[in-house]
Amino acid sequence: MENDEKYMREAIRQAKKAYALDEVPIGCVIVYEGKIIGRGYNRRTVDKSTLAHAELLAIRKAGKKLDDWRLDGCTMYVTLEPCQMCAGAIIQARIKRVVVGCMNPKAGCAGSILNLLDVERFNHQAELTTGVLEEECSEMMKRFFRELRERQKKMKAAGNADYGK
Repeated sequence: MENDEKYMREAIRQAKKAYALDEVPIGCVIVYEGKIIGRGYNRRTVDKSTLAHAELLAIRKAGKKLDDWRLDGCTMYVTLEPCQMCAGAIIQARIKRVVVGCMNPKAGCAGSILNLLDVERFNHQAELTTGVLEEECSEMMKRFFRELRERQKKMKAAGNADYGK
């Protein structure tokens, strides 16, 4: 658990980078043999790409570091439960273990809505650990959305034509 917390703190650092860009604060690191080989944070709005999820960016970097698309023996630490796209990429990359900060009851596919990481009919399954630094991860998400709602409310009250864009 000590190492899980250590690496989740690194994922939280990544999430804070997203937060600073007004992106949903999701961060991810991938660890192989005790070393971080991939980092990512949510960049969907900045990059204007549905694919710019923290997990996918970290998987890409880890693959380059290992010079392989297979991330056998790697552990992913992510602040928010992966969506269906990211869970699928985790299985495709053959990541051994996934450690999640907080769950995502509206879009999570590592146990909340379904668990794509443990479908026996797939050729790979990933071990799952949840709730590591859960309160810190959850509070960051809540704070982000609270602040977003407050900004949107102020923009709407001011009659800003760009509201909602």
